[in-house]
Amino acid sequence: MKVKLIILLFLTVILVSCQNTVPLTIEDRAQKIHDQFLTVDSHTDTPLELMTPGFNISQRHDYIETGTRVDFPRMKEGGMDAMFFAVFLGQGKRDPANAEKARLRTEMIFDSIYANLKRYPDLAQLALSPEDAYSIKKSGKRAVFIGIENGYPIGNNLSLIKHFYDRGARYITLCHTRNNDICDSSNDSLVFGGLSEFGEKVVAEMNRVGMMIDVSHISDSSFYDVIALSKAPVIASHSCARALCDSKRNLTDSMLVKLAENGGVIQMCILSAYVKKFPPNAQRDSAEAAMRIKYRNFLDLSDDERLAASNEWHENERKFPEDLATVSDAVDHVDHIVKIAGINHVGIGTDFDGGGELEDCHDVSQMKNITIELLRRGYSDEDIRKIWGENLMRVMREVEKTAQKIS
Repeated sequence: MKVKLIILLFLTVILVSCQNTVPLTIEDRAQKIHDQFLTVDSHTDTPLELMTPGFNISQRHDYIETGTRVDFPRMKEGGMDAMFFAVFLGQGKRDPANAEKARLRTEMIFDSIYANLKRYPDLAQLALSPEDAYSIKKSGKRAVFIGIENGYPIGNNLSLIKHFYDRGARYITLCHTRNNDICDSSNDSLVFGGLSEFGEKVVAEMNRVGMMIDVSHISDSSFYDVIALSKAPVIASHSCARALCDSKRNLTDSMLVKLAENGGVIQMCILSAYVKKFPPNAQRDSAEAAMRIKYRNFLDLSDDERLAASNEWHENERKFPEDLATVSDAVDHVDHIVKIAGINHVGIGTDFDGGGELEDCHDVSQMKNITIELLRRGYSDEDIRKIWGENLMRVMREVEKTAQKIS
C-alpha cells in the first residue's frame, strides 16, 4: 500500500512538473504582458465621438457599424490600460475673435470628457501623472489622460497654458495641419521659418508649467527650434519614420537622433497613410474633398452640422474603404526607430477615431496584435514594457522635474 502511494505521489509530481514546463503560446505571452505592464496609447481623437449625440463610451460598439474605435469595454478587451484623449481643434482664422471661439470649444470638450468620467466612475478615471495611471490599472479601471491637439485655442495668451494644465491637459500639440501663431505646420507654407517669437515663449512656458511639448504635425524647422529651446524632453504623440513612409508628418532619421539626444519619445502612429504609401483612392479623395467644401473645412459648424458631417464621413469610409497597412508594416517603423534612436525613445500613439487603423488592428480591442508582432520579432518583455508606456511615463516624470527646477 505504501509503495502504491509513493508511486502515485511520484507520478503526480511528474504530471505537475510537465504541466508547468509547457511553453506559453505567443498569444498567452502577449496577454501576460498586458496583464503585468501598464499600456498607454498617447493619442486618440475619441472626444470627437463623446461630442456626438447617442455615443455611449460605456458600451461596446462595432467599428464596422459605428466607425468608432474606442470605448471602455473594448479598451479592457484589448488590454489597453490608459489613453490620451485628444482635445482636437481644427485651425481657423488667426484673430482674437476666432481664438476665443476655439477656447470656448476647448472648454466644452474638456467638460464632455469630465462628464463621461463622472457618469461611469466604475469604468474609468482621470489620470494626471504616471502614478495615477499605475494606481488606476491596479483598480481594474481604465485611465484617461488628456492632451490638446493644436495650440490654436491659446491664441496669444500664455496664461491659458497653465489654465489647461490645471484642467488636466498634459501635452499640447503645437499646431495641426495649418500654421497658427505658435509655429509653422508640416502641411502648410513656411511663414515663421519655425517657431514664432510667441512660439518661443510658449515652449518656455510649457517647460515652466510641466506640460509636455508635442512636435507631431509641426514643420521640420519648427521641430529643430523646439529641440534647441526646450529644457525638457519632448514627445511626438503620433508620428512615424519618414525613411519608411515619405510623409511630412513623419520624422527623418536626423530628427529621430535629435529627439533621442533630447531624451524624448516618438509614439508610432497606426494611421495607414503615415505607415505605408498607397496609390491614390480617387473616389474616396473626391468624396472627402466635396465634404470639406460642403462643411466649410469643418470650421464653425453648428452641433447639427457637426453630427451630419460625422455621419457622412463614416458613411464615406464604408462606401470607399481605404487601403490599409498591416501590423507588420507598423512594427517595421518601431524596428527602424529603435535602430536609429534606441529602445528608450519609442512608444505607440494610434490616432484611433482620427484615422488610425490597420488591416489587422481596426480598433482598441485588437491592440494585442501589436504586442504579438513585437514578440515574434524578438523584443523582450522589458523592451515591450518600454514601448507600451514606460518610455512615455519617463518623459512625463522628467517634464515635471524640469518644471519643479524652473519654479
